[in-house]
Amino acid sequence: MTTTNQATTFGLTPARVRLALLALTLGGFGIGCTEFVAMGLLPNIAHDLLPALFAASVEQANAQAGLLVTAYAAGVVVGAPTIAAVAARWPRKIVLMCLLGIIIVGTVASALLPTFGLVVLARFVSALPHGAYFGIAALVAASLMGPGKRGRGVALVLAGLTVANVIGVPLITFIGQATSWRVAYLVVAAVFALALLSIVLTVPNMPGDPTATLKQELTVFRRPQVWFTVAIGAIGFGGFFCVYTFVSPIVTSITGLPASIVPLALIAIGIGMTIGNLLGGWFADRNLKRSILGFYAALTVMLVCLALFATNPVGLFVGLFLVGIAASAISPLVQTRLMDVAGDSQTIGAALNHSALNTGNALGPILGGLALTAGFGYLAPIWVGVVLTLLGIAIAIVSFSVERRGKARALAPTKTAASAAHSAGDEAGSAVFSDVSR
Repeated sequence: MTTTNQATTFGLTPARVRLALLALTLGGFGIGCTEFVAMGLLPNIAHDLLPALFAASVEQANAQAGLLVTAYAAGVVVGAPTIAAVAARWPRKIVLMCLLGIIIVGTVASALLPTFGLVVLARFVSALPHGAYFGIAALVAASLMGPGKRGRGVALVLAGLTVANVIGVPLITFIGQATSWRVAYLVVAAVFALALLSIVLTVPNMPGDPTATLKQELTVFRRPQVWFTVAIGAIGFGGFFCVYTFVSPIVTSITGLPASIVPLALIAIGIGMTIGNLLGGWFADRNLKRSILGFYAALTVMLVCLALFATNPVGLFVGLFLVGIAASAISPLVQTRLMDVAGDSQTIGAALNHSALNTGNALGPILGGLALTAGFGYLAPIWVGVVLTLLGIAIAIVSFSVERRGKARALAPTKTAASAAHSAGDEAGSAVFSDVSR
């Protein structure tokens, strides 16, 4: 079905459909900004909210400030399946508007609250709608684009997140360095307000799934392949966040560049992520399993190269760019895989991708931070990332093997029955031939 046919289905012109898709992408852009802006401003936040610890040990303060990233990731993990399951029956436009409203409140609170503990709590709350937004927005985008373009619909919504890493995160990081990290979060809140207004004006009213129930949506957790896929995304993608969380001190302490170069490093990652997201969406509509294995293998190799050459500015920027490509391609692949294995629980299946990836977002800062506090230096989180991506590959291989064996067992009775029928036909034919011969 073409975009024009979809436009007719919803009573929209093709131009209006494009504006609706852009509005959904803008919401993803805001989420990309709020999720990743802490990475570039981590030392600023640590200095402001943890002054005593910062004075005693910069590394220890940066490691503890990484808990802000972990708290956000934890909010996504909790909120994605919970909100998606509860809201599956609700009109999708209304759900999207409510989710953006919650994010705005949480982001403003993050900018204004005075203590580290309260800011951690605000980051957790503002993250709760993250996964449900992307899951529902992906379903809306897929409906607008039509059959055969599901992977590209998912990638389009996720493109907002990756473009945020090219434009939004570096720009807001620069603003935060020039003024305050609190001002940076207020700018993020303004982006969400614009996204909310855009969705109100352009996205058509779409019903939820009238047959969906909380019990039905939660049956997704009975499917082993769902758990396998969540683990593939969580463990493997944690390798990327081991690097991304500590990119600012890697730039300044390992490569020896000034803090003003950090936004440029973020742009390098962001450009890579934008390209990777589009590649992942294209490959998702072709050979999903091979693409997951291929891009995880590429991410592992790129992380090793980054660890070996990060002391050189060229090696740093090329490495970050290539890591961004390989890592971002994984997101639409894992989300499409989850939609495949979720059965009838499509809303929660689409949202679980972000629980998976943000479990990795939580693991990265924790494990990378442990390597830092153990005194191994800022290259250690990259090597931790290599181990995690290798584990992701191993889980994917086990998952696909289990699925293949399950399908073979399911086909076995059919083959046996067909063989029996064929044998019976041969016996009947022999009997007829015998009678004729006589």
